[in-house]
Amino acid sequence: MTKAVRFHTSGGPEVLQLDDIQVGDPGPGQVRIRHTAMGVNFVDTYQRSGLYPMQLPAVAGNEGAGVVEALGAEVSDLKVGDRVCYTGLAGSYCEERLVPADRMVKLPEGISDAQAASMLLKGLTVHYLIFSTYAVKKGETVLWHAGAGGVGLIACQWLNELGVNTIATAGSDEKLALAKAHGAHHLVNYTTENFAERVKALTDGKGVPVVYDSVGKSTWEGSLDCLSPRGLMVSFGNASGPVASVNLGILAAKGSIYVTRPTLATYIATRADLVSRCNALFDMVTSGKIKIDASASYKLADAAQAHRDLEGRKTTGSVILVP
Repeated sequence: MTKAVRFHTSGGPEVLQLDDIQVGDPGPGQVRIRHTAMGVNFVDTYQRSGLYPMQLPAVAGNEGAGVVEALGAEVSDLKVGDRVCYTGLAGSYCEERLVPADRMVKLPEGISDAQAASMLLKGLTVHYLIFSTYAVKKGETVLWHAGAGGVGLIACQWLNELGVNTIATAGSDEKLALAKAHGAHHLVNYTTENFAERVKALTDGKGVPVVYDSVGKSTWEGSLDCLSPRGLMVSFGNASGPVASVNLGILAAKGSIYVTRPTLATYIATRADLVSRCNALFDMVTSGKIKIDASASYKLADAAQAHRDLEGRKTTGSVILVP
């Protein structure tokens, strides 16, 4: 038996409970891993709340790092004792689990298990957003909401390395200071300032070519006002709630703008994409160009409190669970 945090019904953090579950032997193409760290992300809260429906009961969580404990048949590129990490596989809040071997990525020397669990989902999200969803160019200015969150802090560093000017928003001056320390160039407190007016002022009225928005409902309309003609609105999260139905006519009125709602799963669907994006992230971290630290660590049994703090905007950077 192994310990796992599950929810048997959708709802608030209180529905998370620590259960004993049975983990069997790995089947063909599978490995059994022992977790040493598990990432906590907003997508976990969406699944728990029912915004993203799950088959219940469900083990919470979507990424982790650990050690390979056993191999199933047909697994040739991993061995017992390998340090590995993964993202995008629901069910990570547990001590041990079975996972498909082809979704595992070996951890290089110089990256700890805690760092891997802190950065994989978030770092890969940044990679696809700035290289694929909209390929940023040196000298451009972009708007990034929630600049002090786990994704935001990685984005501020990576964009800075690429020579891109980042306007970062956050809900407090303390969070803005953190974003600035990680490479943001312009700071906007959206609880005390009109961020759309500030963006227009910072860009001499031109607006930005792209807005990266994981906040959702509360920043949607203002974000559209920040875009230059034919700009791209990238909505990739729902921290304040999901965006309501979109009136397509407003896209014309705002200057023939574009909207996309991408997901990481689409951008790492193939093994080749997963590995190439992971390698790019690992290179940035091992070179010291991006620094990753878990800002908050909770015991597995305290997963509900981790969710409360994340949803209550009490955290900055990355949040992890440890067994």
